[in-house]
Amino acid sequence: MYPDKYIYCLEGVADVDSSTTTAILPALENLAFQYGITNIYKTCDTIEGLEESLSLLLYEDRNFKDYAILYLVFDGDGNRIELDDYYYTLEEIAEFFEGKLTGKIIHFANLMRLDLDEEGAQYFLDVTGAKAISGYSKQVPILSTILDTIYFALCQEYDDVVELVEELYEKQYALCSTMGFLLYY
Repeated sequence: MYPDKYIYCLEGVADVDSSTTTAILPALENLAFQYGITNIYKTCDTIEGLEESLSLLLYEDRNFKDYAILYLVFDGDGNRIELDDYYYTLEEIAEFFEGKLTGKIIHFANLMRLDLDEEGAQYFLDVTGAKAISGYSKQVPILSTILDTIYFALCQEYDDVVELVEELYEKQYALCSTMGFLLYY
């Protein structure tokens, strides 16, 4: 049995001061109750808020090493997240995280369609030091939390990302195929 791999979820919202609840928070609560997976949930509405949240995690959270998964929930398309009416490319995000995500899995919810080629994925992994980047290549009318929950639970069992993806596809082939689940390592 591997040690618990915590999840740090950062969601882009229109206004952090709004008390509107999104579908992500109940999914994270389900992860905690059903699978016992520790997670932190934060929102941001600007690039400065994103940078601040990640800086707090990277530099002030003594348990940072326990966070194996960075779960990013942002609107966007084609490898660009939208935040405060501006698009940020994965290359810009990679440069912000330069060398800071060693051994982490970066997972994007399906609100942003991941459209990476091998070269783009390798650039992101090389610059950030991440273990893997994952997300969805197809636009579907449902939020990916159903598949994300299963994926995160399997992350607790498997250190090898190839075995992890094989098991995910074995358990949820139709959903993985329909949503275009991708993982680059």
